[in-house]
Amino acid sequence: MSREAAAMLEQAVDLSRQLLAAADRGDSQAVAFLDAQRLQLLKSVRNGASAPHAHERVLLQEIALLNDKSIGSLEHHRRIKGRQLDVAIAGRRAVHAYAHARQLR
Repeated sequence: MSREAAAMLEQAVDLSRQLLAAADRGDSQAVAFLDAQRLQLLKSVRNGASAPHAHERVLLQEIALLNDKSIGSLEHHRRIKGRQLDVAIAGRRAVHAYAHARQLR
């Protein structure tokens, strides 16, 4: 790969770090924006289609690792939101049940 491709991969690593930070905050809009930017960089690198050197392979592995961590963080936030919705639904049902019982007195 060329120096230009290596520089784009380094930018993609930086974007991956920012993406992980946004995923840790639960900021899905920032994650989507950063992911789109990173995708464009990776497509540009791929269009330069030559075999990656050792340094570029290390950068690609770091991007993959950061991506896996980001996905894990987003899944964690999704589970938290799911639990919050379950609690809200249970609360709504309880309010409805007690409101009905109160009317019978």
